Amino acid sequence: MHAIKLSGINFRIGSNAIIRDLTLEIPQGDSLGLIGPNGSGKTTLYRLLLGLAKANSGSIEVLGHIMPDRRVLQKIGYMAQTESLYQDLSVEENLLFFGSLYGLQGKAAQKRVDEMLALVDLKHQRKVRVENLSGGMRRRTSLAVSVFHSPKLLLLDEPTVGVDPELRISLWNEFMHLNKTGVTIVVSTHNLDEANHCKRLVLLKEGQILACQSPDELKQSTRSENVEEAFLKLARKTA
Repeated sequence: MHAIKLSGINFRIGSNAIIRDLTLEIPQGDSLGLIGPNGSGKTTLYRLLLGLAKANSGSIEVLGHIMPDRRVLQKIGYMAQTESLYQDLSVEENLLFFGSLYGLQGKAAQKRVDEMLALVDLKHQRKVRVENLSGGMRRRTSLAVSVFHSPKLLLLDEPTVGVDPELRISLWNEFMHLNKTGVTIVVSTHNLDEANHCKRLVLLKEGQILACQSPDELKQSTRSENVEEAFLKLARKTA
């Protein structure tokens, strides 16, 4: 069964085509890396998957629902590039607030807080206000918020941008741990070394898919030593 099924998606703003005839299927439990330069359509694709934008043509199915459909949002976790946290609330208070939006209350919510703080290694910061956290800790809090309601699909938009190498490794370990538990993960990244963690990679350029393969298949098919070299070769072919 597929977590995501996109068929002939086109999205434009005026005469500017952002997504062009995009077709893609992502099986449940997969981990997919979205790679592409700024303006390639990655964030727009997330907006379409979340129902925040509507395609001009084509169909979008997410977890068995034709988008846009608000009912499916209960099953999706989204970590945006910019933090969506309340700065004057503590880490714990943010988790409890967002959990309440999904109907998590009382002992069940408190138990989930403990689990999430352990997952992102913020147990000792639970009472600290977000405004007093480091940038890396705020990113980890954002991750905890995005998975607090146990989503079946996790959309990560540049989740490690601006974080130090040690934290980047820690976050990716957490992403892959979630994936092993059955959560489908779609992650966009400019760091092509990070992309090697994903089972499959989609290379986007100007809203079109250049390739959709595993990292090893991508390197082999382009006779490249790494993903960055493979992307550059494919991009040149379409220039």
